[in-house]
Amino acid sequence: MKFDLSGKKALVTGGSSGIGEAIVETLTEQGAKVFVIDLCENPIHTKAGVETIIADITQSNQLNTALTPLPERIDILINNAGIGFVGNIEQTEEEDFDRLYRVNVKGVFNCIKAILPKMKNLGGVIVNMASIVAHVAVKNRLAYTTTKGAISAMTNAVAKDYLAYGIRCNSVSPARVHTPFVDNYLKKNYPGEEKEMFENLSKTQPLGRMGKPHEVADLVLYLCSDESSFITGTDFPIDGGFIKLNGN
Repeated sequence: MKFDLSGKKALVTGGSSGIGEAIVETLTEQGAKVFVIDLCENPIHTKAGVETIIADITQSNQLNTALTPLPERIDILINNAGIGFVGNIEQTEEEDFDRLYRVNVKGVFNCIKAILPKMKNLGGVIVNMASIVAHVAVKNRLAYTTTKGAISAMTNAVAKDYLAYGIRCNSVSPARVHTPFVDNYLKKNYPGEEKEMFENLSKTQPLGRMGKPHEVADLVLYLCSDESSFITGTDFPIDGGFIKLNGN
């Protein structure tokens, strides 16, 4: 069976909702034993045999302690946890910038550093969640863009440094994906206009719709599988044509 992960052990950050939840479900369906790092637990995952580790990825000491029960070997690390912020540089306060850096960059750094010893003997796969903003400018996304650009660069550096250990490191760059975050954003900022604004946001994608979490999860599955064993140090946009076709 293609994309078979039977016997593999995977760790997914931010796996309790949205894209992360879809990734957890997809890896589990393909046979992987999945552990989730998050600030809360999804009850559905517990029923499916997924173990959740409650930890703050921005705090390295807390994270390392929380990861102690993990198996000696981890085959797959998915750095999905992240937060967003809307605003240009004038609208972004120092504390906003620091908060995004801590989660979106430092959190990924902490997780990779913590898990590498569990991969170095027999190889492994790391997939980082970047964004289309690492490739193209999107209005009023200064802090978010900066952090995702850093993830793209970190992915390349890790891929280069750990070639000799058989560790592959790639990234995925989604455009707008329909998750609970989108629904909550529209409800908070456009009460009573949610449907109209949802359609407007969907039309900003050349394909005319938002992505779906399971579509991103399927791409991540490919990068985790042996079928992608010749791929490392590469970013994979999944964007409905946004990077290449937007405005054409």
